[in-house]
This record gives sequence, C-alpha cells and structure tokens, in this order.
Amino acid sequence: MELRQIRYFLALAEECHFGRAAARLHVAQPALSQQIKQLEKDLGTSLFTRSTRHVALTEAGRHLVEHARALVAEEERARLHMRELATGEAGRVSVGFIGTATYDVLPRVARTVRARLPRITMELRGELLTPDLVDGLLAGTYDLAVLRGTVNHEDIRTTRLRSESLVAVLPSHHPLAGRRRISLKDLAGEPFVVHPSRARSSMYDRVLAACRRAGFRPASLMEVGETATLVVFVAAGHGVALVPESVQSLRLGSVAYVPLAESESVDLALARLARRGTPAIEQVSSVIEECVDDLGSSAARP
Repeated sequence: MELRQIRYFLALAEECHFGRAAARLHVAQPALSQQIKQLEKDLGTSLFTRSTRHVALTEAGRHLVEHARALVAEEERARLHMRELATGEAGRVSVGFIGTATYDVLPRVARTVRARLPRITMELRGELLTPDLVDGLLAGTYDLAVLRGTVNHEDIRTTRLRSESLVAVLPSHHPLAGRRRISLKDLAGEPFVVHPSRARSSMYDRVLAACRRAGFRPASLMEVGETATLVVFVAAGHGVALVPESVQSLRLGSVAYVPLAESESVDLALARLARRGTPAIEQVSSVIEECVDDLGSSAARP
C-alpha cells in the first residue's frame, strides 16, 4: 500500500466518479483505475462497487477512509516539519550563557525566539563560566555559547558581540558608594570578590590585570562561581568586585554600581563549532546577535 494509492483512493471515495477523480488528481482515468485495482489486490478486498453509471464504497472501503485520511494528514505534517527543519523554522537548539550575560541577553533571546520561531525548542542554561561553555561546545552539550573574550581552539569560532566597560560593585554603606565615578586605585587594599581562577576563566584574569594596571594587587581574593552570588557577597560586606556594566540589571538595594575613571572593558562573544550548524542554530545565532545589538542601542539612548 503506497501513499499515492491512498491519495487516489480518497479522491475516488470523495468523488464517487472515476472521471472526476482522475481530473482532480491530474492523471488519466485508466491509470487511476489500475492503481485502485492494485490497492484492492494488495488489501485482499474490494473497496468499491462499480457499474457503468455508479461507483460506491463497500463496507471495507468506508472503514479505510478514516485510516487513509490519517495517513495523508501525517504525511503532510511530516513534509511540513521537514521544510521547517530545512529553513530553520523548527528544531532544537541548546545555548549556554556566561553568568554576566544571564540577566540581560538570555531573557531577550528567549522572548524573541518564542515570538518569532515558536517551532524551535530552546534549551537555555545561564550562570556558566567560560571553561564550562567551551567544554560544553566541544562535547555537544551546547550548540551556541555566549561567553567572554575569544577562544583559541581550532574547532571553535567566535563572533564578537559587544564590548562592555567594567564597573565597581561596592556595598551600599561603602565610603565610595555615593561617588559618580571612582579610580580603580581607590580600591587598593580592599578585599575582592572574583570569579574562579580556573584555566580560561576570563573575568578572573581581566580583573587582576586591571588591578595591576592601576598599580596594586587585591589584598585578598574570595572566589565565587556565579555572578549573582558574587554580587550578594559584596552586599554582605565580604569585599568589592569588578563586573561588566550589564550586571547592573541585577539590582540589589544593598550594593552600588560605580563607573570607573579608567577605561577597562571586556568583550562578549558568541561561540560555536567551526563546522556549519543546522539551519535552526543559524537562526538562533542571528537572533542572539540582533538582541545584543538592540540592547546596545537601548543603552546608548538617553
């Protein structure tokens, strides 16, 4: 039993006339008659009673109509799904986000994909470190990763999304918390809360390099894995921190974000495997780039 035969059967069942059914199918009447006879032979039963003036479904034919319509509908759904996969309108995409991009980029990407590409299933993970994201890309856990800096690996390519200024995070009761701007050297002697010092942990290296350029090394370092926890530790008085300016969207009444007089910044990048991904991955990567551009444009407006 072939799908073509099922379509021929349904056309004849609905028209009850070989001539009209053949015209509807754009086939010759003898070809239609031959396919119906072959289908009846395959099924071992008559599906139609025929006379020179009349064609009608047998009891077996009436039972087959429902199954035939279900088969045709399922085939059409399969064709549609294949077309959506081919164009990137459907599929499954996993994206990991660095902790500091979890608060502004991740929500906007999720909303945009849900509104524009509802047939794409998104798996989103936030509050991750760059080493974990790189390992996840290589292992196939993530299709895309929003991370800090560049990745020196032949199997991964990165696209720069934006550059962000670093800002100081201070407890709200800190003497410098009310300043409009501070110099980084004003924090010499302060304990720092930082991201972990694991290999390839970009923020740890960036913060210590910025302090070196300002002429000091932090008095002590408390390493914290998640950005939200880092800000909470600052609020609790465990030290001060440097974070990308986008973290200011994580608002706590007990901390103050203060711009730096120095020009210290860190890049946000989109990483993926060097080989071309599925159309759905390409669609989502375009959405991520667009969302970051929109966030930058919104921040630039007064």
